[in-house]
Amino acid sequence: MRSTICARCRPLIGQARRQILRPISQQQKRCESTSSTSDATTNDQPKTTEKKKKRNVVFSGIQPTGIPHLGNYLGALRQWKKLQDDVEASGSGDKLLFSVVDLHAITVPQEASILRLRRREMMAALLAIGLDPEKGSTIFFQSSVPQHTELMWILSCTASMGYLGRMTQWKSKLAVQNHATDIDEIAMTNLKLGLFSYPVLQAADVLVHRATHVPVGEDQRQHLEFARECATNFNHTFSNILVPPETVTTPSPRVMSLVQPTQKMSKSTPNHRSRILITSTSNEIRQRIYGAVTDSEDAITYEPTRRPGVSNLLELLSQCGPALADGTRRSPEELGNEFNGRMWKDLKNAVADAVVAELEGVRERYHEFLNRKGGKWIDEIEAEGAEAARRSAEATMKLVRYAVGLGRKS
Repeated sequence: MRSTICARCRPLIGQARRQILRPISQQQKRCESTSSTSDATTNDQPKTTEKKKKRNVVFSGIQPTGIPHLGNYLGALRQWKKLQDDVEASGSGDKLLFSVVDLHAITVPQEASILRLRRREMMAALLAIGLDPEKGSTIFFQSSVPQHTELMWILSCTASMGYLGRMTQWKSKLAVQNHATDIDEIAMTNLKLGLFSYPVLQAADVLVHRATHVPVGEDQRQHLEFARECATNFNHTFSNILVPPETVTTPSPRVMSLVQPTQKMSKSTPNHRSRILITSTSNEIRQRIYGAVTDSEDAITYEPTRRPGVSNLLELLSQCGPALADGTRRSPEELGNEFNGRMWKDLKNAVADAVVAELEGVRERYHEFLNRKGGKWIDEIEAEGAEAARRSAEATMKLVRYAVGLGRKS
């Protein structure tokens, strides 16, 4: 018999969109009916207690910087899809929340019309790579869930400015053009509050959903440590409500530029040949791979420090090539040994074939989703995801407001 629980507790994972949007009154009636049936049953047979397995809650976000490139896909998006597939296959009921973090995007100046376009492009891209609300993924715009910024302010009141000032990314941005050591001087010139305090919003993104696991790359590890610090500070000051999340590290190495292989692949690089977008045509992919910078040596070896260009190609082949029977992939070292003694064109053909196969169908789905129902379909998907995310966040915020003294006990 199918069990039903109330809207506040009903898992978001594995629910069809029509179930997520079902009126709360209907859900409450079902809950009351189920409760009555349960009470009647307990009079006739002994009550058995079963310890329920605690569900994991996974949260991750991506900025709306336009169509993702291959580095974004291998570093994060493919892992999100795998998490979804694993949850669907296992029936674990784990909760998956993936957000287009548009509030983070405005820490640098943005043209409003461009930002609106970029948000939609990113939403279409997430759906095109296989994220699906029908399979358990809640996908939404960060700005559609005001509880994120509400919790950010509360966390700001216990967060350490000293800790924020030591954040590696913040220091690296200041170091480029500013050699001043006095915080007042920096504040009068380069310092923008949003850029300085955005790790607090990142922490709120995670903590407002009481996420247990957060997939991050190496460059975001410090930010997740800060989120744990925020949870600890809040729990110590008020009440033990927020959950310090665990790190889920991505196994994929950084994907490097195809023209400057000592630098990460990036959309901000002026040379469009340096990157492959997930919506690139097969011809574009092959042209970029064939034109990738290697070196003047004849041998093919995997030596990332000494030979970054050829090593980048071997990494791509390792990540995009067919998986072995046990689900693992051949290492770039193994592939280097296999291709050593062969011609450059053999390696580049193999890499191009692998990348084309990996991204097969993404371009077509992206354009179809972006234009479905005259563009309204994307809005509908986001609205449904945002509603589910708001319920998730509000469950936390009710507890937080009461603990702080800003609300009544529900």
